[in-house]
Amino acid sequence: MAKRADTSSPLATRTSLSTSRLLPVLLVLFAGSGAAALIYEIVWYQLLQLAIGSTAISLGVLLATFMGGLSIGSLALPRLFPAEGASSRHPLSVYAAIEFLIAIFGLIELLLIPLIGGAYLTGPQAGFIGMLLRGLVAAVCLLPPTILMGASLPAIVRWIESSPRGISWWGLLYGANTLGAVVGSLVAGFYLLRLYDVNIATFAAAACNISIAAVSLLLSLRSPARFAAEPEREKIATPQSQAAVWPVYVAIAFSGAAAIGSEVVWTRLLGLTLGATVYAFSIILAVFLTGLALGTAVGSALSRTLDPRASLAWCQLLAALGIAWTAAMIADWLPYWPINPQLSIAPIFTFQLDLVRSTFALLPATLCWGASFPFAFAAAKSSRDPGKTVGGVYAANTLGAIVGALAVSLVLIPWIGTRDTERALLAVSALSGLVLLFPIMQVKRSPALELATGVTIGLLGLFAYGMHEVPGELIAYGRRIATVSGQLKILMTAEGRNTSIAVSQWNDGAIQFHVAGKVEASTEGYDMKLQRMLGHLPGLMNPNPQSVLVVGFGAGVTAGTFTTYPSVKRIVVCELEPLIPPTSTKYFAKQNYNVMTDKRTEIVYDDARHFVASTPEKFDIITSDPIHPFVKGSATLYSKEYFEIVKAHLNKGGIVSQWVPLYESDVPTVQSEIATFFQVFPYGTVWANNLEGGGGYDLVLIGSVDPVTINLDTLETRYERADHARVRESLTDAKFSSLNELFATYAGSRAGLEPWLKNAEINHDRDLRLQYLAGLALNHSEENTILRGIMQFWMPPVDLFMGAPEKLDALFTTMVSQSQNTSGATKPDAPAPTK
Repeated sequence: MAKRADTSSPLATRTSLSTSRLLPVLLVLFAGSGAAALIYEIVWYQLLQLAIGSTAISLGVLLATFMGGLSIGSLALPRLFPAEGASSRHPLSVYAAIEFLIAIFGLIELLLIPLIGGAYLTGPQAGFIGMLLRGLVAAVCLLPPTILMGASLPAIVRWIESSPRGISWWGLLYGANTLGAVVGSLVAGFYLLRLYDVNIATFAAAACNISIAAVSLLLSLRSPARFAAEPEREKIATPQSQAAVWPVYVAIAFSGAAAIGSEVVWTRLLGLTLGATVYAFSIILAVFLTGLALGTAVGSALSRTLDPRASLAWCQLLAALGIAWTAAMIADWLPYWPINPQLSIAPIFTFQLDLVRSTFALLPATLCWGASFPFAFAAAKSSRDPGKTVGGVYAANTLGAIVGALAVSLVLIPWIGTRDTERALLAVSALSGLVLLFPIMQVKRSPALELATGVTIGLLGLFAYGMHEVPGELIAYGRRIATVSGQLKILMTAEGRNTSIAVSQWNDGAIQFHVAGKVEASTEGYDMKLQRMLGHLPGLMNPNPQSVLVVGFGAGVTAGTFTTYPSVKRIVVCELEPLIPPTSTKYFAKQNYNVMTDKRTEIVYDDARHFVASTPEKFDIITSDPIHPFVKGSATLYSKEYFEIVKAHLNKGGIVSQWVPLYESDVPTVQSEIATFFQVFPYGTVWANNLEGGGGYDLVLIGSVDPVTINLDTLETRYERADHARVRESLTDAKFSSLNELFATYAGSRAGLEPWLKNAEINHDRDLRLQYLAGLALNHSEENTILRGIMQFWMPPVDLFMGAPEKLDALFTTMVSQSQNTSGATKPDAPAPTK
């Protein structure tokens, strides 16, 4: 037996004093480390998605690489830097070095990711080789800093004794790190990236790391290298006791799979309820992490007195009940809270509501998963090296999280849907608990324990059976379900790998196509006009269009517009979600002229930004109708750099058209969209799709490399030819009885709108300012105010058109009449604003 320590020795006294003084300091340091790590993660994901795309597969590669680095680091550090021997270092000096290197790599990433991303885009993009390249890019960029991040917890816990009290502090350190991550997610989403950019955010995170490194190094010079152990509580591990540890690692791995898999599902579903803005996702992440941190604090306190294995097991069973709770909240409760999100346009009220709903739904399960860590640390302790114990538990949990995230996002949701995925995750969580409970029951033979376990498993089965599908109206209208419920009939819903879709019929008979809680297209007159304008304006301005790229399939109406042009030989459609084209073809074949089956059409399933950047092909027309810019990630299709990529892929004389919504938006948001477009296309023009009576609705931006002149004489001759009969029919269907009526939608140019755009914020890749502006305006109804602001600078476009004087006079007369008809009439009773 080991000798009892002489607690009266000077070393023991010094250690005890250091413990009480310095452990709280470590909590603060590790919280700062967690905050910096979350800021880096958000920045790196934003930068890498611009290169390898934001499809579910691309995001899966990113997530697996990031978490794989954490796992490697947690396993590698205890082996590369032994805790004892001549090569051992003071744990705090090792931790200081890790934090300093993380800061260095964080700064390097700002240069490395764009550089490697640019090189990646020059290689093959499709198929297995493309997937390997995406993985290679992610690995080269993310593995070095994430390995260091994974090594930080095993490094710092070596400074704390391996005793019940010390193990409790291991859990508190993990909880502090998680709580710091909460701060990092909120600071990044609501402050650094909203007001600044990825550079400033990275500098802030690096400064935090460097400060932590400096303080840690100072502490290592003023504190003992090791705490005095408590020999009477230590047990020398035997082969038998080590073998018995494996259920702990299996359980914590299953716990990681269930936790991160559930986070993937719940983030997707809560995004429907909350609005899918960057702020909503920041709040969801913050609540999830807060639950983990609070649970870890509770578990750390209880781990000193409770049986760690039994406690870990019951945490998993209770987490399974938490999964059932959250599933019920998301499907049966939150969507039907009688809330009109447009009652107030103040963002603070939206944020408060999002926070309450997220907390109400997520907290129970996350508390249990958080409490699992300190119990797992205590149950897995079979080594004198705290770094090995903590590193092993953390690695097992992270590896499970990788499997859970990839399985849920890439396989389970598209295969069995979110409801059955939640059922599977509930089963995984329950299995995690049973892995530990069965051995305990075999030893104790406790009827009470067996009864409690049986009752819990029975309840879990009952709750799993009673889970409901996500309401079709929620998939269709998202956060606005309470204001439209009962006014439409859901015709179909489907959950794809990247998003959820629905088709509905409004009470006036219109068919609507929905993506992720937004109406993306419909057969309503104002939507048909917009979809036709996106196609016909560039189709008529280009004298001989032959190749077309359509970004986003939607209902297929815009893409189908180009099938009416006899000169068009090739139509490439880039669509993120494979479910969309066949579904739209089933319900909108008449409106989109069966474009999917047209022999000229090729559909590419990829992130649009990634496809346009990587394709070597150039086009005569590129038209883009992305989802609303307040949806997280869509701002990449409105950035200056994206428009420059589009410009580079235009043939000589090529035309680009871009959709801009006025509804669910405000003046600064629309100004940013238009000003950013005009920065790349200085000869750009604005065309208004107004409601009957002149009320604002949305816009079409038209751009070109060189100035465009529309010869009305030549165009009319071409338009009246027999081979353009389908073009005329298509315009007539959209309520354009003549070319004059189409061109009378002209609303302005860069030169004319320069005073209105004077203070507009340009949307760059480095800041994606638009998603933060638009996210604050999603409850606004300023479409008429925005339109009037634009039209006050309206002037006849005398440099844009040429032709016979009488034709010009007739066109300008129609334009003047239209420009004066901006009285702000509102939309009649009809479906809510689309997209």
